[in-house]
Amino acid sequence: MVAVTCSRVVKSFGATQVLKGVDIAVPDGAFAVLVGPSGCGKSTLLRLLAGLEEVTSGQIRFGERDVTRLEPRDRDIAMVFQSYALYPHLSVRDNLAFGLKLRKTDPAIIHQRVDEVAAMLGLAPLLDRLPRALSGGQRQRVAMGRAIVRRPQLFLFDEPLSNLDAALRAQVRVDIRKQHEQLGATSIYVTHDQVEAMTLADLMFVLNKGQVEQFGTPREVYDAPCSRFVAGFLGSPAMNFLPAVAERSDTAATARLADGSALALDLRIFPGLTPGQPITVGVRPHDLSLETDDSEASGAAVREPALTLRAGLVELLGPELQIHAELASTPVTLCLETASGVRKGDALRLRPRALHVFDAGSGASLRA
Repeated sequence: MVAVTCSRVVKSFGATQVLKGVDIAVPDGAFAVLVGPSGCGKSTLLRLLAGLEEVTSGQIRFGERDVTRLEPRDRDIAMVFQSYALYPHLSVRDNLAFGLKLRKTDPAIIHQRVDEVAAMLGLAPLLDRLPRALSGGQRQRVAMGRAIVRRPQLFLFDEPLSNLDAALRAQVRVDIRKQHEQLGATSIYVTHDQVEAMTLADLMFVLNKGQVEQFGTPREVYDAPCSRFVAGFLGSPAMNFLPAVAERSDTAATARLADGSALALDLRIFPGLTPGQPITVGVRPHDLSLETDDSEASGAAVREPALTLRAGLVELLGPELQIHAELASTPVTLCLETASGVRKGDALRLRPRALHVFDAGSGASLRA
């Protein structure tokens, strides 16, 4: 196990700067996820950590050791690729053992480690098969096993689930997390899938245009996104964004939407609002609750009137309904329990349980 630190790492390909001074710190034994859209630089950063690309400037350290210019073979890392990269003519056992044989490890130790890893990943019945006789999920477990059997100080995962269908992705995701908890080794995982990032990470780094936009635990980043970009990237369905103008006095503040409706804002959370400031209000689809006549009668209503809209397309997703509509001339999505019985064309009154506010120009969060 080892801590990983990147300091002001820059990577350029010709005149194109892909990474623009990236700083990350991954504690010893943590599972860190680099997440972001295609082209943000996350895979390039992983390749720099592996030594497969040269750093243009900056420093990479594994613990106290500067590995910035070291060859991959000298870094004591193991990498799991998107494409499995198995040897098609070798059995599962020989694929697992290949790296140890190259290092001239004692055959008895090789046999012991292969059997241990095969048992850990459920590969014991498959050891004599060739890769072509395996499913996609089984092949990915073999690729993981080949990395684990070496017992490196650092595991690197480069979008390893991209080639799997949804059900297999969920299963192998569980396998990867279990493996991490059993081994306790430092792991860095690259993905564009925010579900993978949220479920796997101890620590998440959200990259955007070659820079780390925000880092923290998945809960911290999800609950308090530092920018409109992060807020829109994390969450499924994506956060709704409503153009508005801030109105405030010494004791209260509201966001006035384009249709004249208003949302009350807590000045303890957004103390820097100025009157007339153009803002963007963000509300997640699951944070919009349906107001009924019963809730009004019980005193659930607040000072401002409820938001009103008419349900458009209603999609049934088992335990919940995903409803598409418009609010203040802006498309919005909301998620309600199936038991609510909402149908297309229904008039709805909604209350937001949590709001996010961003500067309309810079996209920066206005949260204290």
